Amino acid sequence: MTDTSAGFRYRGRISGGAPTIQDLTCKDNETLSKGDLVNLESGEIDLGATGDANFTGLVLETQVGVDSTTKFRVIVDDDIILGVYDANARAKGATLDLSGATGAQTVTTSSNKEFVVYAPSTATEETLVTFNIGKHVGNKAQ
Repeated sequence: MTDTSAGFRYRGRISGGAPTIQDLTCKDNETLSKGDLVNLESGEIDLGATGDANFTGLVLETQVGVDSTTKFRVIVDDDIILGVYDANARAKGATLDLSGATGAQTVTTSSNKEFVVYAPSTATEETLVTFNIGKHVGNKAQ
């Protein structure tokens, strides 16, 4: 049965390697939830949103962040494969955007093209996505 809970789940890496987990400092006073995607701003993380340019990775624990103090465990690999429930059939290679607040992030119709669908899925299956080239801090042109 498909997990219909909100948020993203780690499903592996394209390279097949183990996940790289880092402790990253929270930029703002905000709650980040397990399964949230975060963005890097001025060397610190905050909740990711569509249109962000420096996605960093997947939060592994829920906690209330205190500005420039609290550290969150984050999977930071640019080749991460993420699973998410979104109740839509998706074709491999389609692009999608990030949508939702902390604890309720998902994917939606694409305009900013943050994600690429990794494998085809039906509306009742989990959607697998990867970060689109240039959207993750680790795969941007220098």
